[in-house]
Amino acid sequence: MSAETLPAVLDAPRLRFVDRVNPVSRLAAAMLLTTPLLLTVDWVSAATALVIQLVLFALAGVTPSTLLRRAWPILIAAPVAGVSMLLYGQPSGEEYWSFWLARITDGSIELAIAVTVRVLAIGLPAVLLFMHVDPTELADGLAQVWHLPSRFVLGALAGARLVGLFIEDWQAMSLSRRARGIGDHGALRRFATMAFALLVLAIRRGSKLATAMEARGFGSEVPRTWARESRVGWPDLVLILLAVTIAVVSIAAAVWAGTFHAVWS
Repeated sequence: MSAETLPAVLDAPRLRFVDRVNPVSRLAAAMLLTTPLLLTVDWVSAATALVIQLVLFALAGVTPSTLLRRAWPILIAAPVAGVSMLLYGQPSGEEYWSFWLARITDGSIELAIAVTVRVLAIGLPAVLLFMHVDPTELADGLAQVWHLPSRFVLGALAGARLVGLFIEDWQAMSLSRRARGIGDHGALRRFATMAFALLVLAIRRGSKLATAMEARGFGSEVPRTWARESRVGWPDLVLILLAVTIAVVSIAAAVWAGTFHAVWS
C-alpha cells in the first residue's frame, strides 16, 4: 500500500457512518423511513424528508458526484413519474392546457410536484444506504439477527453472487457475436437473441448451482453455524432513530401545513 492511499483508507471509516451499520439495520431503517411516506400524497411531507436526507447525506460524506453516479436511475424516474401525473393526474382547479386525455390543471401540477419529490425522497435513501453492502454480510445479518431460515438466506446469497456473472456473460456474448460478424446490425434483434441466450444460460447455471448446494448440505434443516458473527450496536440504533425521526417530522409537517392527503381517501 502506497503512502498516498494510506490516509484515504484510514479516513474512510470516519467519512461514512453508514458503513459501520449492520446491513439488516439499513434495511430496517429504509423500511421505517419510506413506509410512512407511502401513506400520503402531498409535497410538504416529501419535501421535508428530502431536505433532511440531503443534509444528512452531506454530513455523511456523500458528494454530489457520488449522488449522481449512484442514484441516476432515481433522478431520471422521478421527473418521468411527475410528467405522467402532470398530464394525466386528477384534474381540479383552473385548467391551463388540454389535449385529448391530457389535461394540465392546478390539481395535476400539485400532484406532479408531490410525486416527483416523493420518488426522490423514497428512492435516494434506498440507493445510498446500500452503496457498499457485502451480500455475505447481509446474509449473515438476515440469518443471525432476523433469524430467517438459512435455506432462504443462502439461496438469496447465491443468487446475489450470480448477478456479476450475468453481466460478464452478457459482455462475453456481445464480444463473441461481434467477432463472428453478427453483432453490428439489428440492435433490437441482437438484444432479443442475447437476452434469450442469457435466460437459457441462467436456468442451466441455476440448476447446477442448486444441485451442488444440495449435495453439500446447504438445504439441510439442521441448525447451521456461521463463520462470521453479525452484530448490532449503537450505530444501528442511531440510524433507525434517524429514520423514524425523519418519517415522524415529515408527516407532522404535512399535518401542520394542512396538506396531508391519505392515499386511500
